Amino acid sequence: MPTMISGNGNVSGFGTSLLVQPSNMMEGQLHPLESESEIGRMRDDELDSTTKSGSENHEAASGDDQNPRPNKKKRYHRHTQHQIQEMEAFFKECPHPDDKQRKELGRELGLEPLQVKFWFQNKRTQMKTQHERHENTQLRTENEKLRADNMRYREALSTASCPNCGGPTAVGQMSFDEHHLRLENARLREEIDRISAIAAKYVGKPVVSYPLLSSPMTPRPFEFGAQPGTGDMYGAGDLLRSISSPSEADKPIIIELAVAAMEELVRMAQMGEPLWMTSLDGTTYVLNEEEYIRTFPRGIGPKPTGFKCEASRETAVVIMNHINLVEILMDVNQWSTVFSGIVSKASTLDVLSTGIAGNYNGALQVMAAEFQVLSPLVPTRESYYVRYCKQHAEGTWAVVDASLDNIRPSPTARCRRRPSGCLIQEMPNGYSKVTWVEHVEVDDSGVHSLYKQLVSSGHAFGAQRWIATLDRQCERLASVMATNVPTGDVGVITNQDGRKSMLKLAERMVMSFCAGVSASTAHTWTTLSGTGADDVRVMTRKSVDDPGRPPGIVLSAATSFWLPVSPKRVFDFLRDENSRSEWDILSNGGVVQEMAHIANGRDTGNCVSLLRVNSANSSQSNMLILQESCADPTASFVIYAPVDIVAMNVVLNGGDPDYVALLPSGFAILPDGSTITATTSSAGGGIDTDAAGSSGGSLLTVAFQILVDSVPTAKLSLGSVATVNNLIACTVERIKASLSCENA
Repeated sequence: MPTMISGNGNVSGFGTSLLVQPSNMMEGQLHPLESESEIGRMRDDELDSTTKSGSENHEAASGDDQNPRPNKKKRYHRHTQHQIQEMEAFFKECPHPDDKQRKELGRELGLEPLQVKFWFQNKRTQMKTQHERHENTQLRTENEKLRADNMRYREALSTASCPNCGGPTAVGQMSFDEHHLRLENARLREEIDRISAIAAKYVGKPVVSYPLLSSPMTPRPFEFGAQPGTGDMYGAGDLLRSISSPSEADKPIIIELAVAAMEELVRMAQMGEPLWMTSLDGTTYVLNEEEYIRTFPRGIGPKPTGFKCEASRETAVVIMNHINLVEILMDVNQWSTVFSGIVSKASTLDVLSTGIAGNYNGALQVMAAEFQVLSPLVPTRESYYVRYCKQHAEGTWAVVDASLDNIRPSPTARCRRRPSGCLIQEMPNGYSKVTWVEHVEVDDSGVHSLYKQLVSSGHAFGAQRWIATLDRQCERLASVMATNVPTGDVGVITNQDGRKSMLKLAERMVMSFCAGVSASTAHTWTTLSGTGADDVRVMTRKSVDDPGRPPGIVLSAATSFWLPVSPKRVFDFLRDENSRSEWDILSNGGVVQEMAHIANGRDTGNCVSLLRVNSANSSQSNMLILQESCADPTASFVIYAPVDIVAMNVVLNGGDPDYVALLPSGFAILPDGSTITATTSSAGGGIDTDAAGSSGGSLLTVAFQILVDSVPTAKLSLGSVATVNNLIACTVERIKASLSCENA
């Protein structure tokens, strides 16, 4: 029961209580009044109670219909100051007292229970009346404001003038298209103003001050020393090294460009013919460039002389929710990890907005990235661009990139990104529908003739490549989080911590391999001249104080060549441990057995394996090989590295994989472009890989990394270079011989 300590003495509400004794009065009913005159008296009492400390109490104000003497003169009683204060205090604690509480309160105050009951009824009625009166006042004020706004808009419309001739005009006189464009322009201007306001809060602050976003990638702890006769790798890195954060004067232009790019991307993702024409085989879309110029006349200017247009669009349903997809795309470290086969280097230069409401809606970043094909014969593509994320509706997001070359032109730039990115739509059961658009203008004159057809088709850097990679990585992540792992198969790792550690180690191995194959400067590789092998690229570096790599001088050799065999056949041959002795010289002809594996996709070829080499040489009996094989419709990989058996036992028990030293080698398999299988959505919600890479020839890149000296300060001998060169040459010949015999 609430305490009945007196309140602060303030008096408000009804101060009257009725002293009648009706025989059939129900709890909670307002006691009816007898006549209009008594209603008037009640109102007077209400007003009087706001200024007086007491209240009037008329004994028979209601219930006279039950009084045997209705003509009896009514008696009025004023509650005392103490009684009112006590009931006011009790009302604050409990507006609806029960019978027991009313009796106890009446006994303490010297009142009848019905007097207490009627006082509380009247008090509740007064509070309700005051509340309604306050609401009415607010509504009346708001209504007057809306009327004033309406009148102001009417006056503005009546006095509007034509911006061209100065004559009067009205909305009804505009064409439908003109009116639609005016509304669209107003909406875009409003969005620009909104983003500008958000950006104004953050510009000038360092990127690291934003916890939602990753800081720019820091270089690996490698000590690099140039070797005599070294050459530059296709000039890669010139553009990225010269780029810094945008100036304050450039930021409003960048914001406006981002808003326009978002509008273009969404339309590009949703429009059909005549903007997108179906290819002759009916499997892909081809951009109609003339229609594009008509549809988007502003853009970022005409195509530079000598540049070619590459445009593609692809759609798939992937096994990841839309929020996580947006987070991956807006976090530069996650993005470059997921797309390590395409992105060799990336950094966030400036953050103009971190978004609103605790998510990435409205996030705006200035970025630089280097895109690659896993071959030393294809130059990387460097790009300086803005990335903008926006939520268009509940469960629908878009992320767009647009080049900033117009703001800061560079003579070394060979690639320009027109609005490119993806539209993400939420699907049931944690899936997402992703529509990806890639639209670039590029100078591809440096591409080797082997890769010309693949690159010019748009499949090397196009939307199909991005979508296929995303779908495969989503499946991989789902396998990491899986808890219902079947235990019947021999070698399947069921320990959840062990699975995560092993997959994390394999992910680092794949990233290291991808970063060291192409002409990228991400890992500060240099090319040694004068090796006498024009088709083999030899690179060296010194590894110092990196627990993930053995210390010393590391030598890498990579080469690419064509095979008259389908990518699927090459992939199956290279990943199969039973055929490994046919090409792996380092296994010394020993028997290779799979000790453990983790499936990470629908395709049986997508897995991480731990192999043991049972060599005739007893000194190598403890050698283990960590291998990841993965395939999608656009590319396949078989990547491996020798690992220490003690270190792997730690990893399999859930230990930290970052301290396992790795030097990955392996293969990247691409279609030659003669027969490209389209990436189509399967009924299960992903990419259909059944027929992927089953026809046409293959472009195979072979890359080895060998520790030639465990002392980082040692001199690199020509004998070491010759040994690695011979190793890769012999491996290539063995692969050609084995697959050519099968093909024949």
